[in-house]
Amino acid sequence: MIDRIFPLNIVFAKSVQKTTLAKQNCVPMQTSRRHFISTASTGAAALGLAPALAFDSPNPQKEQLNVALIGVGLRGTNHLNNLLLRKDVQVTAICDTDSARIDLALKTIAEKQKPKPLTFGKNDYDYRNLLDLEQVDAVIISTPWLWHTRMAKDAMLAKKYTGLEVSAANTLEECWDLVNLHEKTRTHLMILENVNYRRDVLAVLNMVRQQLFGELVHFRCGYQHDLRGVKLNDGKTPYGLGAEFGEKGISESKWRTWHSVYRNGDVYPTHGLGPVATLCNINRGNRFVSLTSHASKGIGLHNYIVKVGGENHPNAKVKFKQGDVITTTIDTAMGETIIITHDVNLPRPYSLGFRVQGAKGLWEDDGNRIYIEDQSKPHRWDDATSWLEKYDHPLWKKYGEFATEAGHGGMDFFVLHAFVESAKQNIAPPLDAYDAAAWSAVTPLSEQSILRKGEPQEFPDFTRGMWLKRKPYDWIKDTY
Repeated sequence: MIDRIFPLNIVFAKSVQKTTLAKQNCVPMQTSRRHFISTASTGAAALGLAPALAFDSPNPQKEQLNVALIGVGLRGTNHLNNLLLRKDVQVTAICDTDSARIDLALKTIAEKQKPKPLTFGKNDYDYRNLLDLEQVDAVIISTPWLWHTRMAKDAMLAKKYTGLEVSAANTLEECWDLVNLHEKTRTHLMILENVNYRRDVLAVLNMVRQQLFGELVHFRCGYQHDLRGVKLNDGKTPYGLGAEFGEKGISESKWRTWHSVYRNGDVYPTHGLGPVATLCNINRGNRFVSLTSHASKGIGLHNYIVKVGGENHPNAKVKFKQGDVITTTIDTAMGETIIITHDVNLPRPYSLGFRVQGAKGLWEDDGNRIYIEDQSKPHRWDDATSWLEKYDHPLWKKYGEFATEAGHGGMDFFVLHAFVESAKQNIAPPLDAYDAAAWSAVTPLSEQSILRKGEPQEFPDFTRGMWLKRKPYDWIKDTY
């Protein structure tokens, strides 16, 4: 969607020293899940995916939500596939500047025998005409990162309930824009962080809420994923083997690689940080206070280009600014520390590297291991499988069979359902504008810290002090 944006961002990138600045699985869903979504009663109270009301009383609950999609690339198409299975949703409009993606979306909609939506995409700003439609209640934005905030702002100004893919913002100014527009327009925004709904993550949240780990002390997380092929594929060689990006690239390689050329910071923090922020009640009794960041040398993309394209390939001369491994440490108001790692330009297996540690024990994603004092054998890890099964979250216990084929192991079912049910009632989503701002602020703050040789950077308080009074969302109680 709108791959021509990056020339506009060259100015943005060059000003970084003056101002702060996935491959998606579209898996066909099983008949049982389709039947469930089409016929079952899926009220938000039953699933516990809608928190307390914000601002004034909600509108009467909509029986059907009219949803528009801005961006129907790989991620947007995944959302489309899931929306089309719902009886309580109608896709009334889609927008993308790539006509091939529009055609594919229309074909998918026709195959599901759903009404044909209005289409937009004649230029980069045609999405604003979509936002003018009365037959649009809510929008889902799945576009290149540098369009996220400006599109979300326009959507909130148009009074459309807004779902925004990650990351939500690129600069501190954009982070504040999301909060300020939410408060000014009283329009809700949900950051669509699907990892918050991963099965093991919700099981660990269940453990945390039941004090299994005791008082929390330390967390680790990150985004560690070999994306060299995603970034550099040229669409002509086998997928993942190209050395092209920008105008000669396809999909994410048209825009994502430019961030590695011009920026040196953690540009994609929320997959790891979102779940951790929920575990330690950020913006709801706790907040991020400061961070420090460091970057390694950046050789991964250059080496990859030489490997697949040769030393004489034009892109072998490109200087990549982004360090291959970005390490950020956050201090919280309640005294926890969080280490985030961004590692996508070197060969490695996929990992979000979760570690949750408290006074009584810890869990680590890598190795699927857990240790609980007085329950585990001293100084020896337990396999976490039985623990995760024992503390399986009520959401997954009740609806897991319908979610597992939704994409990304079932996470996409829950995050989309939370969005739809919250939008139908016009109430605050579980992951709101304050979360979008706080999590995304890691990007510009990490850039500034790296630029200043690891100098600590203070987090803005996007809640303006209300984090002291806001109650943690009860992910357990409300699920029954």
